[in-house]
Order: sequence, then structure tokens, then C-alpha cells
Amino acid sequence: MLRVITLAAAAVAALVLVLPATASAPPVGKLPKGPVTTVRAPRGTLVAVALPQLKGLSWRLARPVDWKIVGQVGEGVVGTSVVITFRAKAVGHTKVIYAATRGESTVARAARTLDVTVS
Repeated sequence: MLRVITLAAAAVAALVLVLPATASAPPVGKLPKGPVTTVRAPRGTLVAVALPQLKGLSWRLARPVDWKIVGQVGEGVVGTSVVITFRAKAVGHTKVIYAATRGESTVARAARTLDVTVS
């Protein structure tokens, strides 16, 4: 019986140590004005956004995206830009908004918006 209790306590301790590691970055706060790229794409096609590499900053999603409308299929560095590719999955409209932050800071230094309408 003592062995079962010891194993259960060890399992609970392991979960307590592992679960906080799955937390995401804090949400980005107020966004500065930035360029908005408007795209109309037929369902099934690819759409990409090029974000300039900014020294000391990282681009991350700043707002929720309707992933039923678009789905991210790739990301890479092309020259001096970070290029993120999406597939137009379903008819509708969504915005993909990125913010440049220093680490996981909530302060956005720059913002870019991809305004996508899928037909």
C-alpha cells in the first residue's frame, strides 16, 4: 500500500513540475499603427506575408486568428525578411496580426496586418 501511495505522490509531483512549462507567452498589448496588406484569395491557394527582421525583436501573433479560414503551412527566412505562408482553407474573412516584441514582452514595437478574404 505504501508503494502505491509513493507512486501516486511521484506522479502528482511530476505533473506539477511539467504543467507550468506548457504556458504560452503573455498577450501583446496595444499595437502601434503598421502597414495592412489586404489579400483576396481563392480557397486552396497560398498567401504569404513578409515581415522585416528587426534587430533584437521577434515577430509573434498578436491577436487571435480564425484558423478555419487560413492555416499556417510554412515559415522561413528569405533575405532580410521572415516569410510566413498560409493556405486559404475556407470561404470567409480573417486578420492575421503580428507584433514585434523584445522576447515575450507585452509591448509591441511594430505591427503588421494581413487582412485575408477567401472566396
